[in-house]
Amino acid sequence: MGGRSETLTELAGLILAVVRPHPVRVAVDGCSAAGKTTLADELAQVLRTRTGRLVIRAGIDHFTRAVESRVDYPLDSPESYYLDSWDNPKIRDQLLVPLGPGGDRRYRTAIMDLAARTAIDAPVQVAPDDAVLIADGVFLQRPELDAYWDLRIYVDVSFDTVLRRGIARDQERMTSAAEAERRYRTKYLPGERRYVTEVRPRERAEIVVGNEEPAAPTLLVRVRPGPPS
Repeated sequence: MGGRSETLTELAGLILAVVRPHPVRVAVDGCSAAGKTTLADELAQVLRTRTGRLVIRAGIDHFTRAVESRVDYPLDSPESYYLDSWDNPKIRDQLLVPLGPGGDRRYRTAIMDLAARTAIDAPVQVAPDDAVLIADGVFLQRPELDAYWDLRIYVDVSFDTVLRRGIARDQERMTSAAEAERRYRTKYLPGERRYVTEVRPRERAEIVVGNEEPAAPTLLVRVRPGPPS
């Protein structure tokens, strides 16, 4: 087993050690292009091989606000990105609260397409009490959401890596490498720097995955998960 496989196996074991009387809600947090989605997808697959419990996979990018409704700040500004892009009340009320203490277990995993142009009428599903939610996204430890996670995993890379990977990933979608670089430098990186400075997600997460080298990620376990203290 290589370094990444070992990390995924250890992460799965840490998640399965979390004991709650309701579904375990795991945040896979981190900046753009840190590798959150890939890690969360692979982690969900490993969990499914290790347990018969339902593993729910959700991408928080499917809980954005429609572009036309983002009117509080200039659309291309870091303030719009950080403060106005995600529908935190719906993340809370349609995904996290139903799976938490006293929740009715009726949840949805999407309300909007990734372009934030078309609403998605995702069906309401019902989770058993022993389900595991693996949700990835940026800004997941914001005050509006933080209290609703049972385990926080922060995928850590440098801002130089965010820029490099982001340009490579998004240049076609953003029409050119130059335009992707402009948008990262003027919108995404300033918004994510604000989050890192204000919230300090790396310091607050129970688990930090260093993902500069995806084939050999490092693992820092700050708090061993288990029953709530």
